[in-house]
Amino acid sequence: MPLEGKVALVTGGGTGIGTAITERLVADGAKVCITGRRQELLDEVAGSLAAGCVMPCAGDVCKDEDAKRMVEAALAINGRIDILVNNAGIEAAGTVIQMDSSVWRQELEINLTGPFLMMKEALPYMIEAGGGCIVNISSLAGVRCVPGSPAYCATKAGLIHLTKQVALDYGKDKIRCNVICPGPIKTRMLDSVLTPMADALNTDLDDVYGRMPKNVPLRRVAMPSEVAGVVAFLAGDDSSFVTGTTIMVDGGTHIVDAFASTVSDFGVNWG
Repeated sequence: MPLEGKVALVTGGGTGIGTAITERLVADGAKVCITGRRQELLDEVAGSLAAGCVMPCAGDVCKDEDAKRMVEAALAINGRIDILVNNAGIEAAGTVIQMDSSVWRQELEINLTGPFLMMKEALPYMIEAGGGCIVNISSLAGVRCVPGSPAYCATKAGLIHLTKQVALDYGKDKIRCNVICPGPIKTRMLDSVLTPMADALNTDLDDVYGRMPKNVPLRRVAMPSEVAGVVAFLAGDDSSFVTGTTIMVDGGTHIVDAFASTVSDFGVNWG
């Protein structure tokens, strides 16, 4: 149990990738405080794991007072916080012209300001304890543009650079800060994004998921547990000299040239 005795805080722990991360950290020996805006989802996750391993704490990462309270809840477990995973996020569709400015601001607050506030509250305790590990969950959309997603892409790109800044500023305090960029991961969030596409194609989600991986080198969509495994690696001692790093968990999607792949779709090898 490589994380035995460690205390972790996972935002957005009530669903999808956040739940998978929580399950993996608990399996590796950590005690975890999970946060999110819906208490019932947090309670469901906590109830599905061994008693005493998970503490739910409802709150909004956008609010200063909630960020402070959530960090304090994690500290209450064992007087320390060793691991912070900033996973909470939302995705709203719409081009720059189509998107209402209130939606832009909400996405900016949750996806970028939220991690900033959580790190701002957690870092002093990590420094006092002699070190800590932060893992931020960005997206493939942070390094590649997705049609009609300016707010999501911009905030996820910002999170990548914020990660590097924290790694630079606090490395001297033995703080490691890394970022993971998942590609297509089968979650409720992705289901909700793809449902309108399925409707437009007059088909179902299974068919859309079957079509998506055509240009993914590994030819499939990932499961949340595959992101959780990378988080566990970054949280443990095996990554003790890894910081400021962006890890792509996307089946190799980021290496694909979209134009050349389109040519290949016609049965012709590029070049």
